[in-house]
Amino acid sequence: MDGYKQKTYTGKTKRYVQTLELRDDPEMIKEYLKWHSEEHHWKEIRDGIKEVGILEMEIYILGTRLVMIVDTPEEFNWKEAMDRLATLPRQAEWEAFVAQLQGCREDARSDEKWNMMERMFHLYD
Repeated sequence: MDGYKQKTYTGKTKRYVQTLELRDDPEMIKEYLKWHSEEHHWKEIRDGIKEVGILEMEIYILGTRLVMIVDTPEEFNWKEAMDRLATLPRQAEWEAFVAQLQGCREDARSDEKWNMMERMFHLYD
């Protein structure tokens, strides 16, 4: 494994890490992967993520466990950004669509589905 290259930003950034469980159904997991691929993603969702100030977002999967890493500018306000994201075009439709695969309420916003993780270790310079 070669790892994953990251962008370098000129200003200070901060990171949020969240987790979510998918339904334990291999076919649904395949669907979830499909709709997050470059070929099938919804452009409005990617545009909205950038519009609210998120610099980078990655989702990793192991079995049914998802881990999302979100990098933002240092001054980023999570609550304000999630409130704004929820109002953007097709966002509610996207959340309802993927909720079927995530096993949560259809009307749940992104910040209601994903659980914020607490950093318990950091390798300091």
